[in-house]
Amino acid sequence: MLLMLVIVIYIAAVIISNRRYKKWPLYRTFFWILGTLCAASAIIGPIANRAHMDFTAHMVGHLLLGMIAPILLVLAAPITLALRTLDVQSARRLSKVLKSWPLRFLSNPITASALNIGGLWILYTTGLYGLMHQNALLHALVHFHVFIAGYLFTASMIYMDPAPHRFSFLFRAIVFTVSLAGHDILSKYIFAHPPSGVTKVQAENGGILMYYAGDAIDVALICILCYQWFKATRPKGSLAL
Repeated sequence: MLLMLVIVIYIAAVIISNRRYKKWPLYRTFFWILGTLCAASAIIGPIANRAHMDFTAHMVGHLLLGMIAPILLVLAAPITLALRTLDVQSARRLSKVLKSWPLRFLSNPITASALNIGGLWILYTTGLYGLMHQNALLHALVHFHVFIAGYLFTASMIYMDPAPHRFSFLFRAIVFTVSLAGHDILSKYIFAHPPSGVTKVQAENGGILMYYAGDAIDVALICILCYQWFKATRPKGSLAL
């Protein structure tokens, strides 16, 4: 119900925005709906239910919630839409929040990467994975962290919304490379050292899925980052793609 409300609010914001400015790109609305549905499928429905007993299904949920949904939602540029929709006073308040030191800290690629990849290492190399299936609140908190950390990481790599604290493409590329290595190493570690309560076969299947599917998703992020880098540095007057 809450996830459907998120979609409705976004569409309502698009309608209001279109009355004031030029038409909001339809593909951004599509990305928002698809991203929300990906996140929803990881926490409710068949995949979420099976994830309690099947580590491979859990890993599918991890990829949907922590990687695919964040990319789609970032591409939907929700902050830009909010600034176009809100009244001047509210938009100024939002801008002030975006410029605050907590956001500056969280939007730093190093911080976002530590929260994202570091959180996964803690989840799969300690007893946390087993504990989260025994406690509903902990289960919800882990999923919340996976999503928020994934979103912060993605938003810190590719700037689709206004970002008062911008970092260079080179800096982001270096951090991204280290993060990608951390994700791949973890997938191999899971393959060789099953998390608590996970059988060897399921750990191997989950590790393989995390490695190959995770890299495939990261390729999309790399392409977006490189395209933005190319657009920002190409000589003026060159032909647009």
